[in-house]
Amino acid sequence: MLPYGNVKEKGLVMKILLASGSPRRRELLSGMGLQFDICKPCFDEDSVKGFSPDVTVEKLSLGKATSAACENTLVIGSDTVVALDDAILGKPTDEKDAFNMLKMLSGRTHFVYTGVALVGGGKSIVFHEKTAVHFKELTDDEILSYVKSGEPMDKAGAYGIQGLGAMLVSGIEGDYFTVVGFPVCRVAEKLKNEFGIDCLKGTL
Repeated sequence: MLPYGNVKEKGLVMKILLASGSPRRRELLSGMGLQFDICKPCFDEDSVKGFSPDVTVEKLSLGKATSAACENTLVIGSDTVVALDDAILGKPTDEKDAFNMLKMLSGRTHFVYTGVALVGGGKSIVFHEKTAVHFKELTDDEILSYVKSGEPMDKAGAYGIQGLGAMLVSGIEGDYFTVVGFPVCRVAEKLKNEFGIDCLKGTL
């Protein structure tokens, strides 16, 4: 397990802060062997509109990270969007909205984009990953059953691949964890190359 405050930059020891309320990101970052604090970012996501999906997730991630930035801290911000024909599908507003989103995704391929920003030590590292997700043909009854489970209501695109939503997905092309909401492999590479954190070795 890497120690708390494990980022050394310019002779300083920095804490790690995850600027996200997502339990999935918290679980995945913990699984990398890192210890960190959590804060809810103070950032107006509605200020990022009209951009392509890849630019959107990078701007949202950076906005979240910079909103929580403080001295001697490495802040990690992240955001995920689901896009069909380059149109971003957010979280459903109600069950009807969730049904309509899933109806659109049925039998089609869409893309999930997850952005990550690492801000600290005078650096702002921002990147994104993209994964194609193939949905099977869904009947109205299947969609209704899934919607009634409640799982879609706090998920971008109205589904969660790590839960019951896995039964809607016939396949993916790319990184599974990008769809979950945190591209573990790419994050580990950036932490090692940019901040000297080797999560596999558990050492700096």
